[in-house]
Amino acid sequence: MKNTMPQEIEVWYLIPALRREIAKSLIKRHNLSQRKVADLLGVTEAAVSHYLSSKRGAGLVFPKNYTKEIAKASNRIVKDNGNAIKHLYDLCKIFKKPSIICYIHRKYDKNIKRGCNICFSKN
Repeated sequence: MKNTMPQEIEVWYLIPALRREIAKSLIKRHNLSQRKVADLLGVTEAAVSHYLSSKRGAGLVFPKNYTKEIAKASNRIVKDNGNAIKHLYDLCKIFKKPSIICYIHRKYDKNIKRGCNICFSKN
């Protein structure tokens, strides 16, 4: 993948991986059905099945401290009876920190040099 924008990395890799982890958490920790998870996340039941079987969002593995944030978000989604978009957006903000999004970007676009800070420059 050449000349990939950070926003593309977020859409193609980060958001699907976050949905995968949220779906797993909702089913494992909250005993929800795939149908209920699909309703809460605003995706199809087939998409949830793909997340669970790692056919979607499989490219990223999150460190433990970040999986705790994902688990907290799944708790908030259940409490809110939905509103997953807000909680997914909040997670994306956490993961946009340079150490995370830059690591992902370099992983998928070999043209990105170490020390790149284009996303975080003030100009």
